[in-house]
Amino acid sequence: MTAEVIGIDLGGTGIKLGRFDEAGNCLQSHSLPTPHPSFPKAVLEALLTGIQTLGGQPRAVGVGIPGPVGTTKKIARVAINLDNWSDVPLGHWLEEQTGYPAFLANDANCAGLGEAWLGAARSFQDSLTLTLGTGVGGAIILGGQLFTGHQGAAGELGLITLDPDGPPCNSGNNGSMEQFLSIRGVKRATGLEPGELGQRAQRGDQQAIAAWQEYGRYLGIGLTTLIYVFTPEAIVIGGGISASAEFFLPAARQEVEKRVLSVFREGLQILPAQLGNQAGMVGAARLAWQELGN
Repeated sequence: MTAEVIGIDLGGTGIKLGRFDEAGNCLQSHSLPTPHPSFPKAVLEALLTGIQTLGGQPRAVGVGIPGPVGTTKKIARVAINLDNWSDVPLGHWLEEQTGYPAFLANDANCAGLGEAWLGAARSFQDSLTLTLGTGVGGAIILGGQLFTGHQGAAGELGLITLDPDGPPCNSGNNGSMEQFLSIRGVKRATGLEPGELGQRAQRGDQQAIAAWQEYGRYLGIGLTTLIYVFTPEAIVIGGGISASAEFFLPAARQEVEKRVLSVFREGLQILPAQLGNQAGMVGAARLAWQELGN
């Protein structure tokens, strides 16, 4: 029988689950809505229903959640966009109810793992992933392994400072990259949702194209700091806003070339993500395999 794990992407509105073999082939997938209100026990029941629907005999379960997790990969410290989540032992609950080992990771970390396993960064050992959307999430892959630091919370790449006097951020920072590059940041700068701004750019609207170029400039400035710290082989840009990457990645690359000495960016690839909204589920499966030692 084929060895398999289950990867789960737990979001504020939906849950995606899949069974994956060691090569990353998705043997079966399923999706269901996140219960509302999304209290921990209600979410647990939904996850158990999804796992039962998939069937099979998985060796482990990986779950990506919208927030930081503890170092044991069992505790959801906080889950953004879910109700009343604080130090929820979701991993332990899943193990008790299913009998399978269960591991948690931040959803952006899972996206990074997915892209490093089967997506845009699969040819690289050291990569960063940025997810541009409601917030700006990040993942650090070093030597093929997810880096989360001594408390399990490292990798919040979107919270580095671009402008110390910029808009306040929920993190307590001011002028973080998230404040310029998230959906809210695009709306603040242009008055438009990213989707509408992208459609206008597609139609050749010069004002929209200029707005995306300015967006790319800010992205490049943020990447400059990350490149000097990590000197990655690749940086993958994902999330919903990356649908307009053709309009802002050239400006980001140009900014990086201007600001980063060549020795620190030799061979660097700045790439659009490839896995789309499957990245979190794929990465959660990769998390499970890695925790099993595969």
